[in-house]
Parts: sequence; C-alpha cells; structure tokens
Amino acid sequence: MTEKIYKRFPLRMVCGIPLMEPIAQNWKKIEEFQARPDDLLIATYPKAGTTWMQEIVDLINNEGDLEKARRAPFYVRIPFLELSSSISSIPAMEILETSPSPRTIKTHLPFQLVPKSFWKLNCKTIYVARNAKDSVVSFYFFDKMNSMQPEPGPWHEYLQNFMEEKLSWGSWYDHVRGYWDEKDKHRILYMFYEDIKEDPAREIRKVMQFLEKDLGEEVLKKIVHSTTFQVMKENPMANGSTVSSDIFDESISPFMRKGEVGNWKQHFTVAQNEAFDADYQRKMAGTTLAFQTQIYPAVTKERAEKGP
Repeated sequence: MTEKIYKRFPLRMVCGIPLMEPIAQNWKKIEEFQARPDDLLIATYPKAGTTWMQEIVDLINNEGDLEKARRAPFYVRIPFLELSSSISSIPAMEILETSPSPRTIKTHLPFQLVPKSFWKLNCKTIYVARNAKDSVVSFYFFDKMNSMQPEPGPWHEYLQNFMEEKLSWGSWYDHVRGYWDEKDKHRILYMFYEDIKEDPAREIRKVMQFLEKDLGEEVLKKIVHSTTFQVMKENPMANGSTVSSDIFDESISPFMRKGEVGNWKQHFTVAQNEAFDADYQRKMAGTTLAFQTQIYPAVTKERAEKGP
C-alpha cells in the first residue's frame, strides 16, 4: 500500500479566520496579491456552487464554445487564489502572475480578507451564496473526501463546529453577510444558488449582463444545458476527476455529490434542525439577507413569470 502524498492540514488563525496551515503560512503573499482592473473574482463560501459558477462564467467568456471551455480542468482555467504550491501542484499565484488579462480568479476568502487591490481597482466580483443547511451538509461530505481539509469527525460534531464558526474559511454567517453588506459599494453581483437552480436561464442572463456579453438566446440555451448538474458530472474538465485520488477520494463521496436544494432534510435530525434554526435567527438578526431552504414548484412558476 503506497503512502499518501497529501495530509490533512490543521487550521491556523489569520485575522480571526481559520484557514488551512499552508494558506496561513503564505498569507503575506496572498494579502499583497496585485489585482488588475479587468480581473473577475468569483467568491463563495465553500460548497456554494463555486465550480458551477466557474463553468457558467467560462462558457460566457468563450461565447458558448464547448471545446474552449474544455481546454483544461476548472482549477487551471480559473485559479484558486489562496491555493499555494505547498497544497497543490497547480499553484495559483504562479499561474496568475504569468496569465494574460483578463483573468478570472476564484476565492473562498471572506470579504475582509480579499486582497485590497481588488477593491481599490473596483474589480468585478460575482458572489454566490447558498443556504446554510445545504452548505454545511455539502461541506461535510466534501471534507470527508478531501484529504487536505481537517478531519471532519462525525456529523453531529461537524454541525456544531459550523455553528461555532470553526470550519475552514470561518463563519458562513459573516461570509454571506459580509459580501451582502458591501455589494452596493463595489461592483459585486450577488447570486443565490437556489435562484440558479430555480431558473438557470434567468440567472445566467444576469451574469451575461454583468459581464457585458450579449450572446443571444441560442447561446444562452447551450450554456444552460452545459451547466446542468448531470452534464457537468459527466464532464472530466468540471467534475473533479482530474484531481489526484490522493487528494479527492471519490470512493468516500463524489466531488459532485447531489447539487440539490433541500438535501439537508436527509441529514438533520428534528432536534438538530430546531437548535440550528434558533442559532441562525440570533446570528442573522438585523439583515435583509434571506435564503430559500427548498424550492416549491408553484413558487418557481410564479417567480419565473414575474422575472427577477
């Protein structure tokens, strides 16, 4: 039996946010990263539809050309800002520094930790938020199969750690609120995972408009189809299958697992749900930010008819 190359990294605090140790060790370089005015940042809390939005954006930027969008795996096409050479054989910094403009960059950093150069240059940012319950379930299964993340332990402990804001990249509550509170002060398009599931054409059209791309309805239809969960799951450039099995152990859980709204119901006990809801109400008090934790067919039809 061969020894695994990768290990589960401990978390270290950076400005009050728990991050994987190699990210913390490389923090000065990340903090001083120099954005360019035409950079596009895709920001999310982990497991909020990041890869989905990366694929949508890349197809829009390539005008729906499927071959161009399949030129390389998603993490090569859109580098992960805080991923350093000590974590990955595809170090983002080195790729980004030599990449021609315009660049598209991914991050899970909360608003306050994003390199200041992005905000000084008023770079466009697409933020995708997903409801807390589906987020924590998806993150749990991801942490089980991702050998770089801390050992998740049993579900009940993981859920408690999420509520206590101890997971990688910190508090979900502060993360989603941070970008929400700043969205009108910067060029931030704030998207909801549930809205994209509910009406992908409507939401992808918003992204096109934000990126100032007028591609027409036929290209839009092609992008909608190509970014469905099933099509992406079968696309090796989007489904995580090119990542070493030493890092992503898909025998434990697939990288693309469910892609649903409401799967949390299969994992939360009644007691856990009641405790989570009470804690959620305290942490999210005073914000206008609201989420769907399931999609109702009748609501879907009504909202689709009314438009955004």
